[in-house]
Amino acid sequence: MNVSTPVKPRQPAATSLRSPVAPDAPRRRVRFGAKLRRDYPLAIMVAPAVVLLLLFVYVPLLGNVIAFMDYLPFVPILQSPWVGLENFTLLFADPAFWTAVSNTLQITAIQLLLFFPVPIALALLIHSLAWPWLRSIVQSVLYMPHFLSWVIVVGFFQQTLGAGGVLNRTLRELDLATIHVMSDPGTFKLLLVGQTVWKDAGWATIIFLAALAAIDDSLYEAAAIDGAGAWGRFWHVTLPGIRPIIVLLLILRLGDALSVGFEQIILQRNAVGPGAAEVLDTFVYYHGVVDGNWSIGIAAGLIKGVVGLILILAANKVAHMLGEQGVYSKA
Repeated sequence: MNVSTPVKPRQPAATSLRSPVAPDAPRRRVRFGAKLRRDYPLAIMVAPAVVLLLLFVYVPLLGNVIAFMDYLPFVPILQSPWVGLENFTLLFADPAFWTAVSNTLQITAIQLLLFFPVPIALALLIHSLAWPWLRSIVQSVLYMPHFLSWVIVVGFFQQTLGAGGVLNRTLRELDLATIHVMSDPGTFKLLLVGQTVWKDAGWATIIFLAALAAIDDSLYEAAAIDGAGAWGRFWHVTLPGIRPIIVLLLILRLGDALSVGFEQIILQRNAVGPGAAEVLDTFVYYHGVVDGNWSIGIAAGLIKGVVGLILILAANKVAHMLGEQGVYSKA
């Protein structure tokens, strides 16, 4: 007869009556100090960039107080009289300001429609080239215009499309009507975008090429095995792979929507007149620096910065709604 041994009831685990202790500040400081000692070479490397960022980006932001003053450049800044929002009232009542805003928004819209897709298309074409040596040659040719200054680029277009350029000389030799491309206010905005595409589209492909290179080739193989053709592989593999980069760059471009190229435009402004070529950057220069209305110029620049911040926040919110990370992730 088997007698079973009585099983002792399981004793409950002893519970501590001490409440959880939050990490104290000295311990956090020790942990931070340990990380700093571990990564001090990286901290030393990034220190000059941080100092430059503070000196040339954040410290100049303090100068925005001039927008609320009747600024006098030859006296200490705090001795200039405060005028509140008077500069903004004068700015909004100036028709030239609204002309600059209209031209800026038109150029931005044309750039988003005509320039922004070009680097994506070029990156897809370069990535599809089978021979690496041919890919390197094409990339080098497309990159070169980016390293030319706007003075050289505008001069090149002037010698090609200007009144005395190659195109009009050829038309005169053929007894045909000449085309005034460089001095036509109606086509000036398209000319600006065309110059930007020629100069910077190839350079802008670098980020998209890096995104394409990060896509796993096994995804293409799996899609091909499933019967997906070239369009199917692009739609289901390539496009999802580069979509986060497209969204990120689009958000950044919207944040910089009111900056459409100061050097490029000021070199050609006299040829077409301020009615077609006046943008916010040139407005700030001519009305703020040249005319000496520093407070008006700073007010226009402050409005430009605030609008850019609002556009970034709004575009980033839309990106979150579409399931993308955007510039920064959700809190």
